Amino acid sequence: MDLHIVRTILRHELREAQRNRWFVLCAAVFGVLALALSYLGLSGLGTFGVAGFGRTAASLLHLVMVIVPLMGLLMGALSVAGEREQGTLLTLLAQPVTPAEVLAGKFAGSAVALAGSLLVGFGASGAVVARYGGMSHAGSYAVLVIFTLLLGLMHLALGFCISVVTRRTSTALGLALGCWLAMVFLSDLGLMGTAMVLKLGPAELLWASLANPIQAFKLGALRAMHGTVDALGPSGRYAADVLGTHLAPLMAAWLAAWILVPMGVALRVFTRRGAV
Repeated sequence: MDLHIVRTILRHELREAQRNRWFVLCAAVFGVLALALSYLGLSGLGTFGVAGFGRTAASLLHLVMVIVPLMGLLMGALSVAGEREQGTLLTLLAQPVTPAEVLAGKFAGSAVALAGSLLVGFGASGAVVARYGGMSHAGSYAVLVIFTLLLGLMHLALGFCISVVTRRTSTALGLALGCWLAMVFLSDLGLMGTAMVLKLGPAELLWASLANPIQAFKLGALRAMHGTVDALGPSGRYAADVLGTHLAPLMAAWLAAWILVPMGVALRVFTRRGAV
């Protein structure tokens, strides 16, 4: 793989991300909401800074679980399908490049753009947290940022996989929005209904919930930030009892696997199909 080609495609993807209205809008919404939640949660609390940070962290956690998956999925879904539909992908693959170099460059560029937008939002929010809550929570805040980046990259990889296997932009966007709705809103309701009908125990409930990477993000981030996942009920307590101090690293590894598997599938399909 020629890294110079990958860097060239990466820079092109960064420019495209700046012109992507969906991505810019989602990034702006995330930054504004993160800043507002941090300010409202911590300003004017005086001696209640610890409780204020807990509320702020919980608010940011829920904001991340809604906005970041949408950003990653939409950005990934438009990456290949959009260029295939416009005909520019055929022109690109006609150059002395390999499909692996094209896909690696496009994913790297999109990943840099996504991570940059998230870090800008978290940077502004972190400044407010440091101003009103001090630096005592810096470690917990950094853990939230790391897990958020993993969550964003995981959904970006899933979006790329969707984009590679579809031929039209509208289809890719529809599938991406369907995945977002299923993972963010419908999975919890479906899991609760399944648990009630099948009378699942804590162990079965935990493994069923891990089928949704957003649940893995929630488990890992809560454990690393607060040291407890009791808020997640019996499955959270079971995970803490069984996995102990390894819970957060294992959830991070699980999210990393969710990045590698969709990209592996995307590379295999893209190598066979190309611009077709």
